[in-house]
Amino acid sequence: MSTAAHQGAGPERIRRGGDAARHSGLREQLAAFRELLNRPLTSYYLILGCSALLLALGLMMVLSASSIEALQEKGNPFYWFFKQSVSVSLGIPIMWICSMLPQRFFRLAGYPLMVVSIIALVLVLFVGTSQLGAQRWIDLGPIYLQPSEPAKLGLLLWGADLLARKARNGMIEWRNLFIPLMPGTVILAVMVMLGRDLGTTLVLMLVFLSLLWVVGAPLRLFGGILAVAVLATIVMISTEGYRSDRIKGWLDPWGNAQDAGYQAVQGQIAMGSGGWFGLGLGSSRQKWGRLPHAESDFIFSILGEELGLMGTLVVIALFGLLGYAGLRVATRVKDPFVRLASASAVAWIAGQAIVNIGAVIGVLPITGIPLPLVSYGGSALLPTLAALGMLLSFAKLEPGAREALAARGPGPVARGLSWLGLGGPARRRRPVRERR
Repeated sequence: MSTAAHQGAGPERIRRGGDAARHSGLREQLAAFRELLNRPLTSYYLILGCSALLLALGLMMVLSASSIEALQEKGNPFYWFFKQSVSVSLGIPIMWICSMLPQRFFRLAGYPLMVVSIIALVLVLFVGTSQLGAQRWIDLGPIYLQPSEPAKLGLLLWGADLLARKARNGMIEWRNLFIPLMPGTVILAVMVMLGRDLGTTLVLMLVFLSLLWVVGAPLRLFGGILAVAVLATIVMISTEGYRSDRIKGWLDPWGNAQDAGYQAVQGQIAMGSGGWFGLGLGSSRQKWGRLPHAESDFIFSILGEELGLMGTLVVIALFGLLGYAGLRVATRVKDPFVRLASASAVAWIAGQAIVNIGAVIGVLPITGIPLPLVSYGGSALLPTLAALGMLLSFAKLEPGAREALAARGPGPVARGLSWLGLGGPARRRRPVRERR
């Protein structure tokens, strides 16, 4: 073999060796990633971490989006931020308590919660406060209560327990869902619709359809239900002028930029102004009286304007991870109630996020429902945190999760209380040496 051949073989062997090393490193990284996903507490920490990040981001964005309007109307730029902070301060303990509760509590809680929700929805029709064409709030002085929000959690728990009780040999017969699950769902939906709240009705339908999906209902049943739902939606839109205006504003927002499409156009302007990395936190221009409900329904627009495309992708990724963790719990825990409740909670939270984001970017009509954990509103936040606490409780039922938690030892809060002498095991005292 010639000298040139020897010289060419050397770099070729080096290149092949480098490719093999890179492939080996990639395989090791993929193996490590799969091992991470297969850990018992992966779902637990994903739910906890994504919820905490979305809550923190929500507080930050509520402060930014509402400060100008709060200063103009209330004389205090922190007015709505303080109210949201109070809701978060109440919601975090609720989430923690729910994460410590046994499965039996959630199975029993759905029944009284459904009854209370229906009673409260009836009260809304008589003593409710109407805003923007919808009568969905009860004025309790310093706070407004929206009964349709806890109704989502009530339907989730009640429906999951009903179907789980009908389970036979690990399988649930979908034919048993008609009585009383379907009538109960229809009653809730009708009560909410009488308050002219189409957005929450759609979320209730998402919860109901997710229960059917986990049960294994045939596709023809979904087709029939969706056909009836579409027909009912068309009738409701055609009989209410403001809903017809919303559809016109959705189909041609720029052609109705000063009328029905005003909010959609201003939201799209905000999203487009942010570019890749945004104008900077607090630098939104649309929140200066141009975009209605910037702190609630259209907070995603302000987020896109101030944090850019990268900020919106982070929020979408957090909701995606939250949904993945909830579905992971539903697939790894074999109990029928846990499967049904976990999948329905994911459908509720992720579905509501999709509807809100879709309305902001213009692919769905504006329905007036908030972005979970991010938008302003305590009535929506507290039931959502309770549902996430329930998912944390269910995540502990995954194979090996309790053992992993026990091996981890007490958490930072428990250790802090023990160090202060306020809880936990007493500190061991060193024996006093006797004097010689």
